[in-house]
Amino acid sequence: MFRSLRRALCAAALLLPLLVGAQTAHAAETKADAGAGYWHTSGRQILDASGQPVRVAGINWFGFETSNHVVHGLWSRDYKSMIDQMKSLGYNTIRIPFSDDIFKAGTVPNSIDFSSGKNADLQGLSSLGVLDRIVSYAGQDGLKVILDRHRPDSGGQSALWYTAAVPESTWIANLKALATRYKGQDTVVGIDLHNEPHDPACWGCGDTATDWRLAAQRAGNAVLGINPDLLIFVEGVQTVNGVSGWWGGNLMGVAQYPVQLSVANRVVYSAHDYATSVAQQSWFSDPSFPANMPGIWDKYWGYLFKQNIAPVWVGEFGTTLQSTVDQKWLAALVSYLRPTSTYGADSFHWTFWSWNPNSGDTGGILKDDWQTVDTVKDGYLASVKAPGFPGSGGGDPGGPGDPGGGTAACTATYSVSSDWGSGFNAEVKVTNSGSTALSSWKVTWTWPGAQKVGSMWNASYTQTGSTVTATNASHNGSIPAGGSATFGFGGTPGGGGAPSVSCTAA
Repeated sequence: MFRSLRRALCAAALLLPLLVGAQTAHAAETKADAGAGYWHTSGRQILDASGQPVRVAGINWFGFETSNHVVHGLWSRDYKSMIDQMKSLGYNTIRIPFSDDIFKAGTVPNSIDFSSGKNADLQGLSSLGVLDRIVSYAGQDGLKVILDRHRPDSGGQSALWYTAAVPESTWIANLKALATRYKGQDTVVGIDLHNEPHDPACWGCGDTATDWRLAAQRAGNAVLGINPDLLIFVEGVQTVNGVSGWWGGNLMGVAQYPVQLSVANRVVYSAHDYATSVAQQSWFSDPSFPANMPGIWDKYWGYLFKQNIAPVWVGEFGTTLQSTVDQKWLAALVSYLRPTSTYGADSFHWTFWSWNPNSGDTGGILKDDWQTVDTVKDGYLASVKAPGFPGSGGGDPGGPGDPGGGTAACTATYSVSSDWGSGFNAEVKVTNSGSTALSSWKVTWTWPGAQKVGSMWNASYTQTGSTVTATNASHNGSIPAGGSATFGFGGTPGGGGAPSVSCTAA
């Protein structure tokens, strides 16, 4: 997303997250090995190597496209611990933006903390070398990766896929270099060819200098010439036939001018959609909002899915959640994306913007300390999260996330995030304190008063009297050694404080 166009709002009306509980759902049961191998498309679905449908339900982790030339947050944490945390929260895919600067000789990552053993295996590596390690560890953890050519250089976003300094030939050469680099590593399932093409980029106009659809075909075929197993993710443009929307979010032109590649069943169309904390749009002030939004999404990109033309991946969507409008927008969009418990993988695909807290006009799933999860924001996404994928193995013995051998054990900490007297919100963090991976966990506590759970997200619960037993959701029961998962809930009345909790692991 182009940061300089985003406008932050200052509204501070934070709604209670009780509505999140209504959206809490368990991921649909699928075969344990769903997602293995490279993927391909069939109509509106993405299928794995054995033909099982999969759902991309992931997160954007940016930084390689900036002057740091590496994912952000490594100045605070070890990269493995963050990937473990993504997995524990139920995200199954990482979209990693980059710029072409990382291919330049002499480009090195900066702002990585190596103290206390953090990021030790990244010392001395180039940006591409660090990317290799991230891809490898994500694969071990059972996460897939989509590489996103975000910008030609770290200086800023470009309307077209090329600039005077970075011509189309360089763009294609670097995409081919990535396809070559990760060929045979099916953790990388595809490449997002260019982020947010916008005016004067067109779709179907026939001008090779501005027609993004033709450029996507040239680049997509070049990538498939190296690795025909990759998915090619193609974003929309800004304006089609005089109708404008979000940068990269307008796929209306596909109906008349679909992307045609040399390898069948490889195209996934990608849209971006945002709320008012990014920019104002006419539909937010429509008297029928948010009931008008499904029709807006249908027009710009949803029709591709509903007409079984191709899979649709919402590669970016996000908000600070500070305004009531934005809260309604996110709830409506999550519903539109189709809950996994009802539709399984026959759904829209998505990667939320962003993992990073330092996205100025959206914030992130992590709070500013790069550790604490924004459970309200994460809770909105609970119903559209989906099962993870088979890990690639080969982890460092005894390293974070390595199943190893030993005894399953866990601890839990309970904290009250807000208490307004008549009600409260709380979060419980479950940590794998043993030496082997957990497959499930259960947390129990007893309140001294009359508190009752009203809604819970990222876990299910039973309450008998004042005793509550919470068990993992299907997407976060697996926790690697040293990893953690969190769940949250709202209850009434307030004033109960933080009781002692016990954790049982399996």
